[in-house]
Amino acid sequence: MTHLWVRAEQRANEERTGLIPEGAAALVAAGIAVTVEESASRAIPIDGYRDAGCTIATPHSWPDAPRDAIIFGLKELPEDGTPLPHRHIMFGHAFKGQGAGCALLQRFKAGGGTLYDLEYLVDEDGRRIAAFGYWAGYAGAAVTLKAWAAQQRGAICGRVATYPGKDALTSALSSELDATGKPRPSALVIGALGRVGRGAADICEAMGVSVTRWDMAETASGGPFPEILSHDLFLNCILARPGTPVFVPHSALEAPRRLTAIGDIACDPDSDYNPVPVYDRATTWDQPVLRVATNRVLDVMAIDNLPSMLPVESSHDYAAQLLPSLLTLEDIGAGVWGRARQVFERHLKEL
Repeated sequence: MTHLWVRAEQRANEERTGLIPEGAAALVAAGIAVTVEESASRAIPIDGYRDAGCTIATPHSWPDAPRDAIIFGLKELPEDGTPLPHRHIMFGHAFKGQGAGCALLQRFKAGGGTLYDLEYLVDEDGRRIAAFGYWAGYAGAAVTLKAWAAQQRGAICGRVATYPGKDALTSALSSELDATGKPRPSALVIGALGRVGRGAADICEAMGVSVTRWDMAETASGGPFPEILSHDLFLNCILARPGTPVFVPHSALEAPRRLTAIGDIACDPDSDYNPVPVYDRATTWDQPVLRVATNRVLDVMAIDNLPSMLPVESSHDYAAQLLPSLLTLEDIGAGVWGRARQVFERHLKEL
């Protein structure tokens, strides 16, 4: 019997899950055994999983799970260097030249396990079958607007936290923008046709922000892109990959510009293909922005688990997208799982 083991996330400020109780019940009905670890931070209460027929386990007990269990989580594992013998479903951030990615792959190589990276679960046409993108864009644009509002006060954006829902977020953000006494800023969104870009544009428009929407056609020239510098905000909503243009080069720090806040919602600072190379590390919930220029202020927001600001909505959305593929886990060598394994094996050979 296929056994899916849902681990408790260990990262601070991570309350999302990729499986909600309704989905767990569907898996159990399909003959898949489901174990769910208890978690003090998961936005979805454990009782729903118990009622769905799942086995409940203690937090962070997955290393002792049966060897044939498939371990499912979202964010990174503890960086303790231990070999990884299980099959893992998660966002590994290991295939685009990220510094920690090589160490993670070495752990899989040492343990004989397999990484099925959620970012690389794609259909036959190469399109991702599930993504948190919309809520990443929504929350990322919100934090970037908070950064702009703080600038109007002569301050830097302070700590951010989770919200019980998007109405609470938009209400709080509207009050912050109103308190500046300034007209709403302008924003340029790159990747506006994708899920991330749609989320970013939607909250901007809800806040009365003027939005310029760009996608592949507008960036096909490869740059430079002076239009970015003529907006107050720039929101990058495309994943870094070979051939991605540089949108904001280092020279922009000293160039004449209106731009004062960047939301790098894709957040790939460690990638060799980072299109916003004016910063070099992700930001955090405690320090949401990195000030990269002071003569003419420029702040970069690059939080890498933005959808967890709206953990209930983002969990329900993502889990619904992913469930059809989870229901095919008994044939893990085929379909989206087979394609993801091929990506993993190719990168493992390159170590």
